[in-house]
Amino acid sequence: MSKVKTAFFCQNCGYETVKWLGQCPSCGKWNTFVEELIQKESTTNNNGWKDYADNRRTNKTVSLGEVKSSEEKRLLTSDAELNRVLGGGIIPGSIVLIAGEPGIGKSTLFLQNGLWLKDATVLYISGEESEQQIKMRADRLKLKNENFYLLTETSTQVIFQEIKKLKPQLVIVDSIQTLHTPFIDSSPGSVSQIRECAAEFQRFAKETNTPVFLIGHITKEGSIAGPKILEHMVDTVLQFEGDRHYAYRILRTVKNRFGSTAELGIYEMTDAGMKGVANPSEILITQKEDQLSGIAIAATIEGIRPLLIEVQALVTQSVYGTPQRTVSGFDLRRLQLLLAVLEKRGGFHFGVKDVFLNIAGGLKVEDPSIDLAVLCALLSSYEDVPLPHNICFSGEVGLSGEIRAVNRIDQRIAEAEKLGFEKIIVSKYNQAYRSSARQKFNIEIITMGRVEEVYKYLF
Repeated sequence: MSKVKTAFFCQNCGYETVKWLGQCPSCGKWNTFVEELIQKESTTNNNGWKDYADNRRTNKTVSLGEVKSSEEKRLLTSDAELNRVLGGGIIPGSIVLIAGEPGIGKSTLFLQNGLWLKDATVLYISGEESEQQIKMRADRLKLKNENFYLLTETSTQVIFQEIKKLKPQLVIVDSIQTLHTPFIDSSPGSVSQIRECAAEFQRFAKETNTPVFLIGHITKEGSIAGPKILEHMVDTVLQFEGDRHYAYRILRTVKNRFGSTAELGIYEMTDAGMKGVANPSEILITQKEDQLSGIAIAATIEGIRPLLIEVQALVTQSVYGTPQRTVSGFDLRRLQLLLAVLEKRGGFHFGVKDVFLNIAGGLKVEDPSIDLAVLCALLSSYEDVPLPHNICFSGEVGLSGEIRAVNRIDQRIAEAEKLGFEKIIVSKYNQAYRSSARQKFNIEIITMGRVEEVYKYLF
């Protein structure tokens, strides 16, 4: 008998070695090597897609000048948020990986999108649930589609045989971590199995021009389970995030070969499934009757979409020797930088105060244009004076206390005007405040150059 072949794989990055190592030479993580059985294929690992489609691609060397640049024909779904996140619809032959926490609504979102596509044959492959469970979910969503087919199977060999019979126009796999290929002798979910199963679906997608959605699990740290190479193999990586205790979910693009990587889709979890939120600014701003200190509205941009978000700050006297700095949805180092600017340039003694900062609605914001709103919320709570409810802010704050210009200011001002704000404070170094540009806005544009000017104006 031939000797059983084994190798050691890093569970973090997929690095392969013949012996066990304490530290991975590739990613530097400790104690991540696991022994797995590997079996070289006796036959060529080929599912034979030659007879699958008439328009099968033939590969040959061409000059770059010969390639015709044409807009890719996209398959539009009924979900405007998903279309936006993918860059305008589903590209034929693309392979998309969606990852998120358990129970966040990944299966629900893609089941309803599959059921909405009435004109295309959709195959939903589930390795986690039975047909009855999926039918119960579809009944709850109150959706029906004659062209929607289910397959509960985990072996890729059986899956590809069924795909050849059905010839679907869209394949959804839930989830890639449950599949196994007969060409590798290790358990489903292991690094080598995930890598090989994803490679088989990648070959299928590219050779037959069929789009494939792979739903994936995440680890305790929040990264996508399996080897890092999984993210390199696919065309688009989407992150589905949000708090299970809130109704709102965010679908964020991490990687996209066919569109912007800074896109954002916002959903609301309802009894009838995931519902796209057309105007997220309205849900992100708290409706309140009383004027409260420590609240400022920031005009930010996520991808190509302007958003107005609420920044909440609380500054209290420190009880312990070391003051606390607690943030939710904002970068802690950025907060410390802004507090240092206020200490140095404004003479405010935040060194003896506890500071708590929260971005309302469970959002995580990285746009530097929110700096000015954070700073004003901190000052409002410090002085215990509420800011006017009809004012919002957009500007980046530099270390010397100057208010720096931010990009696409016109869109931010237009969004603030649409939501009924009367004033917006921006940097005087922005081009949009010029008299020619001001005339197209009914909102009052106030321009400032220094943090001290903003303080004098507001307080």
